[in-house]
This record gives sequence, C-alpha cells and structure tokens, in this order.
Amino acid sequence: MLHSYAFANFQSFRDRVEVDLTLSRKVPMTNWMVEVPTGERVSKLMAVVGPNGSGKTALIKPMAFLGWFVSQSFHYPPDAGIPLSLHASSMNEPAEFECTVDFDGKLWRYVLRCTPSRVLHEALYQKKDRFNYVFVRDWDESANAYVVKQQEFGLPAQEARRVRPNVSLISWASQFGVPLALRMAAPYLISNVNVIGRVHMADLRVYQAAAHFSALPEQKEKMSRLLSAWDLGLSGVDLREISANNPQDPNQKIWMPMGKHWSHGKEFDLPFAFESSGTQAAFVLLSQILPALEMGGLAVMDEFENDLHPHMLEPILDLFADPATNPHQAQLLFTCHAVEVMNLIQKSQVMLVQKDENCESAAIRMDKVEGIRSDDNFYAKYMAGAYGAVPQF
Repeated sequence: MLHSYAFANFQSFRDRVEVDLTLSRKVPMTNWMVEVPTGERVSKLMAVVGPNGSGKTALIKPMAFLGWFVSQSFHYPPDAGIPLSLHASSMNEPAEFECTVDFDGKLWRYVLRCTPSRVLHEALYQKKDRFNYVFVRDWDESANAYVVKQQEFGLPAQEARRVRPNVSLISWASQFGVPLALRMAAPYLISNVNVIGRVHMADLRVYQAAAHFSALPEQKEKMSRLLSAWDLGLSGVDLREISANNPQDPNQKIWMPMGKHWSHGKEFDLPFAFESSGTQAAFVLLSQILPALEMGGLAVMDEFENDLHPHMLEPILDLFADPATNPHQAQLLFTCHAVEVMNLIQKSQVMLVQKDENCESAAIRMDKVEGIRSDDNFYAKYMAGAYGAVPQF
C-alpha cells in the first residue's frame, strides 16, 4: 500500500509537497482505513479538492508517472527524453520524487531525482531497524557514466552500468529476471491521467472498456450488476461483437456494449451511444477501478465523478470501503469537484490545493489547517472559504 509520496519542481509545484496517507491512531477507525503488516494505519483513499487551475491534477500525476517509470520505462524509446514537465521558474533544476510503500510485508522507500534528459539519482531503501539501501544509482558527470551500489538487489554489475538514462533501474532489472524488480515492476497502478492530463471520455474509451469486459466475464458481471443497482435505468449490460466497418480491414471487429431496459413488460436493448453520458462514464470508470479492486494496488483518477450525479460518489467510494468488494485493500487517489465528498470521509483524507499569483501550487492535508475542528461541517465551511482552495471571483 502507498503510505506517502512527495515531490518538488514538477509542473505547477515548485516547492516540495507531501501527500501523506498514514493516519494517527487518534483518528476514528473506519472501513476506509486499514492497519498494515508494518504497523501503520493507512487510508484507502485520498480526495484532492481545489478550484480549476489550482494544480489538483498535477498533485496526483507524480504517482501515475512513478508507476509508469518503475514498471514500463524500459520499453520507452532509447533516445527519448523522460516525459515530465518542470516548473516554469526552475527549468534548470531537476524534479524530485519520493514515495514510501509497504510491499511483501516490508516498508520501502523509493527516491528519484531527474531532468527531462536523464536520471541523476535513483535509490531504493528497505526498512529493517532503519532504512538501508537496496541500490543507489548516481550519475557521474566527469566519468559520463552511472555509479551503482547494490545490497541484495541481484542485478549483474555489468548490466547495472549499462542502464539507459531514461529508464528506472527497477524496470531495467526486471528485464534481466531480478526477482524483486519483477515483483515491483508488476502493474499495481491504474490511472486515467498521462503526461498531458486526464484521458477524456470518448467513444473509443467505451469500446476499450467493452473489450476489457469481454475478456473478463467475472468483472463484466460485476459491472452489469453495479450499473443496474445504481439506478441508471438499466436491468443489465450485454456485449456484442460487431464489424468495425473499417475499409482498410474488413475483418476488424469491435465490442459494442448494449444497455438492457424494460418498458411495459418488454425488454429491449439500447446501444451505449444512445445511453446518457453519465451511464457511459460509469461504464468506463468501472473498467478502470474494478481491476484495481480485484488485484489490489492504487487507482489514480482525475475528476472521476465527471458526468456522474453527485449521489454516485458515495456508492463508488463504498467499493473501496467494503471488504467484500475490496479484499486486497486497493487504494484510490482522486481529484474531485464534488465537494460533498467532505461529508463522507475524514478531514485527514482530503488534500486542499491552491495556486498563488506566481503560478505556484501548494497543497495541505485538511487536518493540518489551523483551527479546524473534528465537529466542523467541513462542506459548509469549505464552501464559505474558511479553508481556502476555493475559486476567487
């Protein structure tokens, strides 16, 4: 599980900011929290709230970036730069990232410092009595080479020296069968954001979701049951394989979702193109969060409630709270404009984001705001501007 992450000089954040999902034992225990094998109490979710343009998406992107970098960067073109954007006022300084997770029953810390051109420093630590390095990788400018130290990592030294400047050593080592690297490079993170921003809903996303569910009958059944239970006018969802009508490939097929409806005692099917945008959005969203719930890991979702009724927020979050639907303690990190979320979760599970006149974003966990009380009406006080991070007109 993710315990915390921090970063600096990334997109609209110039100064270091930390997103901490660990909780004090003074916080009342709820189903949205879990006590992990390493002894900490960790939240299963973190909501990110703030006005448009404040940096909400930029606050969650580091985890999407690190998930890609650790697991997939080996497959990136060898001569490509690292896909990250520095703060406009610090283009000559590196970006810095750090995250702490529990994994295999142990606590780990990963550290990365890089520019769009290359990794300057990368390290992995495991906590025993204290954090001890598993590997440390540093760029030696004078030697024009990387210096890599290892303890119980297992990557042959000659291969460690050959690591490309745009690749994580973990992703690199996984290609050589290093057991720890293989486990860490597994796809534990699912996200709807990339280097540009949120991947927007479109017909293609609906067809991709349909193809996903066609290959996973159990998830397809869960999706159909949930959409029906969420009172979207559906009695179920079927999938049909049809011709793509592609002149270049007459044999190409696509999966078409069909909504099942009842009217005057008769059932009829409706292509999803004619369903509401909210129904389509919930269909695509479930194709993203059901895999996370099934395998565990982290779902990083930007504006996940987009096109959904505000009343949909609670049942979607409940999927992460309920042990029956979240048996492997998956986590959800998400931005949200539906600030009603503040009435559903603890103040320690909300990050407030705002941007100043220098186009620098800052974020603070809501329980760190001075003067906030546990018995406050968080929604009402936020809407009144008591906590900041609201639009200014």
